[in-house]
Amino acid sequence: MVDLDVVLSRVRERVLPDAEERERLRTTAAELTDRTRAAIAELPVDADVVQVGSTARGTWVSGDRDIDLFVRFPADLDREELEEYGLAVGHAVLPDGHEEYAEHPYVKGVFDGFDVDLVPCHDVAAAGDLISAVDRTPFHDAYLSARLDDDLAGDVVLAKAFLKGIGAYGSDLRTEGFSGYLTELLVAELGGFVPLVESARSWHPPVEFDPEGHAERTFEDPLVVVDPTDPTRNVAAVLSAANLARFQHYARDLLSTPREELFEPRAPEPLDAGEVRDHLDRRETTPVAVVFDAPDVVDDQLWPQLRRSLDGVVRGLNEHGFDALRARAMVGDARGGRGGNGADPIGGDRAALYVEVETATRPAVERHEGPPVAVRKHADRFYESYADDVDPDTYGPFIDGDRYVVEREREFTTVRGYLESDAAGDIALGAQIEPAFTERDVLVGDGVATLADRFGRDLREFYEPHP
Repeated sequence: MVDLDVVLSRVRERVLPDAEERERLRTTAAELTDRTRAAIAELPVDADVVQVGSTARGTWVSGDRDIDLFVRFPADLDREELEEYGLAVGHAVLPDGHEEYAEHPYVKGVFDGFDVDLVPCHDVAAAGDLISAVDRTPFHDAYLSARLDDDLAGDVVLAKAFLKGIGAYGSDLRTEGFSGYLTELLVAELGGFVPLVESARSWHPPVEFDPEGHAERTFEDPLVVVDPTDPTRNVAAVLSAANLARFQHYARDLLSTPREELFEPRAPEPLDAGEVRDHLDRRETTPVAVVFDAPDVVDDQLWPQLRRSLDGVVRGLNEHGFDALRARAMVGDARGGRGGNGADPIGGDRAALYVEVETATRPAVERHEGPPVAVRKHADRFYESYADDVDPDTYGPFIDGDRYVVEREREFTTVRGYLESDAAGDIALGAQIEPAFTERDVLVGDGVATLADRFGRDLREFYEPHP
């Protein structure tokens, strides 16, 4: 078995930016900063510019080409003026850029081959005084810059490469993984990448770290890292329980069997229709898919609504006796995947709520149990409500054991009948999913194989799952 130190040495050679890459980034960032200062000088208010993020701290993975510049305006500047002046600077620096929206609009563009975010914020005295969420970012940068030496910065790059390799990096609401800031705090707190994975393999959630020892509230997340610049905030709040468990799994895997592959992202090849049918034949379950146009919103708005809608569909299927085995929300274009970086509008993509059920049909009647006969008040009410029922499709009430029971007509006997009914639209759906859901297509059984052209990668991950 290859020694862990040897593996990490090889990975470092690949993921740490070399001197040429660092110099090119430094030169480009300096030019952008100069252009930003020139644009600020044209404004009727004072402001300054600061570079933040991983490329400012030397903690970016080689090949990442992101430069984040924050323009800090006076704290007493009202929101409308901040947006106006911030966008004016952004468009002056990035004339071919476009506007995006976080808590307020900012300009995103490309300069000399680098992806650039130019974000306005308030120059508040402390992170606890923030006016909008982005105001805390310069404090994050200052805190980490003071604590990460060259060795720790290199270990942060290793940690980010590892998290990317196992598919757990990214704090967008589609991924629900580790943010860059969270990763850097953990490496700084635990003293390096190897101490981090050695610690993580034995974590028993909930796990809490409080770097500055000043927590002011109780958090209920599986991993808690109290923001050292704002003790009311858990930096790991977005991290899902699944991605925390994934990190623990691969931390153990790396320490037991060190290998470079764990630092290399996997891009699954799409399944084709024939491969989907092969899986269906082997599993002998019934797949169902509810397919509709994805709302034209950014991913951080779309994915929470998709998950809410998927939970509603699964709950509805279970309540009607179709017994969901596993489920997944998917978004894809006609090329079998998603374009963009997870923050761009969806455009004309389609969404699918994909569920495997254990049975596609149910009997015409279902059992409905009442209370024990001894519980007089409730038992009498149950009995009387059915005793006068003249519905010929209702059997009972009768006594089975110690309680009243009826067998009544089932509302839906097929999974398709339920999913195409108005009742399926009555489940809890995301607000922007609901209108699209009314124009849904329902696929059952072999018909889902036609989804391979659009959702092939998702289907590969569904039918060939791994930690």
